[in-house]
Amino acid sequence: MSRHARNFLWTDSHIFRALSSLRRTLAVVLLCSILPIAAGQRILDLRGSPQDPLKETRGKVDVLVFVRTDCPISNRYAPLIQELSVKYKREATFWLVFPDKNESAEQIRNYEQEYGYKLPTLRDLDHALVKKSKVKVTPEVGVFDLKRELVYHGRIDNLYRDFGKARRTATTHELADAIEAASRGVAPPTAGAEGVGCFISDLK
Repeated sequence: MSRHARNFLWTDSHIFRALSSLRRTLAVVLLCSILPIAAGQRILDLRGSPQDPLKETRGKVDVLVFVRTDCPISNRYAPLIQELSVKYKREATFWLVFPDKNESAEQIRNYEQEYGYKLPTLRDLDHALVKKSKVKVTPEVGVFDLKRELVYHGRIDNLYRDFGKARRTATTHELADAIEAASRGVAPPTAGAEGVGCFISDLK
């Protein structure tokens, strides 16, 4: 084989490897750009637009409140949830999260109107937020600090000892304690407290 031919093959092979490497790099970049969108498509607002509550706000604690339209304990907590969202509006952003994929946007809008909710609302159809918040029942909450790290998950307070068994008034206030601690950049008194309510179906 002539020197010219060998040089041609050597150059051609290097160009081929460079192009292959470039194609792999472009594929990785494209995949990385698509994945976050695909992952967020099943966390939707009531208009059907993808949302990521942990990227929407900065400088505040994020509180994800998981509820269901057919859960009586969720309904019982509606006034307190709204009261806390107003009390801590400077420190925290509250989100209502509906994890039941069978609840339509129309059902949720009717529920919000019935209970007077004026909070941003999400449908967590694939339980991405459920898993991130480590919740199991409604109502429960996930509290994320300014670094977007989960610092508390579980009940709002201890009003309920068991399903159908409520105290006259709550004697502990885990959600309020967690918001106050997280807004100061310190750990809450407890990282988690088991809630009482309606189990979130299809948990994996």
